[in-house]
Amino acid sequence: MQEEEKAVDGGMVPDAKGKDPDPGEPTEGSKWQRPRLSRKSLMKCCLVKWIIASTTQQGPDTCEGDLELSMVRHQPEGLDQLQAQTQFTRKELQSLYRGFKNECPSGLVDEETFKNIYSQFFPQGDATMYAHFLFNAFDMDRSGSIRFEDFVIGLSVLLRGSVTEKLRWAFNLYDINKDGYITKEEMMAIMTSIYDMMGRYTLPTIRDDSPFEHVEKFFQKMDRNRDGMVTIDEFIETCQKDENIMSSMQLFENVI
Repeated sequence: MQEEEKAVDGGMVPDAKGKDPDPGEPTEGSKWQRPRLSRKSLMKCCLVKWIIASTTQQGPDTCEGDLELSMVRHQPEGLDQLQAQTQFTRKELQSLYRGFKNECPSGLVDEETFKNIYSQFFPQGDATMYAHFLFNAFDMDRSGSIRFEDFVIGLSVLLRGSVTEKLRWAFNLYDINKDGYITKEEMMAIMTSIYDMMGRYTLPTIRDDSPFEHVEKFFQKMDRNRDGMVTIDEFIETCQKDENIMSSMQLFENVI
């Protein structure tokens, strides 16, 4: 699989092209709009593809009134409660859970599973560090494992959340040590992991200094007092005022 990449000027993630454009994606120069809640958009997500592939291997859906709570050791919350907490439909939650249960019978997913997922979807690069950072963003309680409830709530925010919800989640991803600030070093680590995952076979070829340039542009816009750190308020306020950054938010689904 080859991925073309183009860094959005001052944005937060590199573009991963080679996929059908979403109707909700802005054209150059247009204002950012919230993406449509489409199945097509949902299926771009690597984590969703992983789950759905497992569900497909199981065969057609069975008539299940709930999430088969007795089938796993770590039982997920009731379907109605999860539906209220997310932007997923009942049918989508059932499909996601069947795949999750098939891949993770214990009801928990670990970091090694994340690494395996992303190595499959990005075989041309090294996804190890990106999968590590992404897993930590989902693993809010630092337990070393992710429950289905946390997994699906996080996916809902990333794929169908409000602008503010997505920005808060993105800040949490970049704030590696969870001290409430994003430093240049943290941003550089995340950006380098994304470029490494995309691989050196992308077109056009990625320059070695691309992550550094990307981070420099990011901090010029966000670090208003030039102290080398970005707070969540600086992050959200700057993102919402910058169309380039907001447009790049739509590209999260290409590397999630």
